[in-house]
Amino acid sequence: MTWTLDQERRMLRDSAQSFLTERAPVAHLRQLRDSADARGYSPELWTAFAAQGYSATLVPEDHGGLGLGLAEAGLIAEQIGHTLAPTPFLSTAVLAAWLLRRAGSAAQQAAWLARIAEADTVMALAVDERSRHRASAIETTAVRDGADWKIDGRKLLVVDGHVAQAFIVAARTAGGMALLLVPAGAPGLTVERTVLVDAHNAARLAFDGVRVDAQALVGGVDTGAALLAQVLDVGRAVVSAELLGIADEVFDRTVRYLKERRQFDRPIGEFQALQHRAAALFCDLELTRALVRQALQAIDQGASNAPLLVAQAKARAGLSADRAVQEGVQMHGGIGMTDELDIGLFMKRARVLQELFGDAAVQMDRAAALAGY
Repeated sequence: MTWTLDQERRMLRDSAQSFLTERAPVAHLRQLRDSADARGYSPELWTAFAAQGYSATLVPEDHGGLGLGLAEAGLIAEQIGHTLAPTPFLSTAVLAAWLLRRAGSAAQQAAWLARIAEADTVMALAVDERSRHRASAIETTAVRDGADWKIDGRKLLVVDGHVAQAFIVAARTAGGMALLLVPAGAPGLTVERTVLVDAHNAARLAFDGVRVDAQALVGGVDTGAALLAQVLDVGRAVVSAELLGIADEVFDRTVRYLKERRQFDRPIGEFQALQHRAAALFCDLELTRALVRQALQAIDQGASNAPLLVAQAKARAGLSADRAVQEGVQMHGGIGMTDELDIGLFMKRARVLQELFGDAAVQMDRAAALAGY
């Protein structure tokens, strides 16, 4: 693959960087957190996000989108990592858009894709049912009842679920796995908002005999398990890109501090021990960057080794982000432990993203299995 970004992708990256730096700096997240905002994100920012075309990245052109791929979505996610901007980008413009583009019926695509492109809706993928990611442990059921599906079960850590207008729910059936579109106001569905440690939001869902019609099925029951595995890898790859953005931003801030902070009449960045630690982290980030871009492009190309590359990228991105935020806290000294410094916010966001869709340990185990161990 080509490791150097072409002109179009550089323009997209630079545009997203400028927009988010101006419209959604870290102070934006602080304001939402400190005011206990009920939504946890700014609808005005989400609308402006769409005006730039970012929410339309994965939406096909015939539905008002840009028709681009995950390589481009990953560049936007990287910039979100730099500012910690809370938006429904991952849940709606990536996961829902990719699923509907890949397997949605003509009616589903007509009903939702244009709205996603225009940031006129929020959708959420509901998969996990335990405190830690384990897609094989899904116990929510979907049973055919006449022409309808009847859903019973529970879901945890549904990203943006508290504001979603529709959910794509993974449920076991007699014949396999179903992904079902469920409107937020469906009778029997209970939505409970949960505020995460990183000041972002998710939801717990309870399904008590929730009914949807046959047209709610995304894809088929026989292909549902494979489709779920694919969309989870899409999520892992884009989350890896956001983790890379977090690590890059913390590294840049830490290096600036090493150049500015003086001790014993010299910048602390002149001390060899700190130089070695910074150099090691820089090497980690370059390796992560290569793995993340490779994984994103592999999914776009439908490569047979895409799952392995995604597992490697998610593991490496999680470990690199963890190292970056820990080094950032330590090299900033005492102030690094305070809420006044933004480093702590990056640390909390990195921790949540590491757990989302499986942390480094889960991904390394998965990579070993995929490689034949």
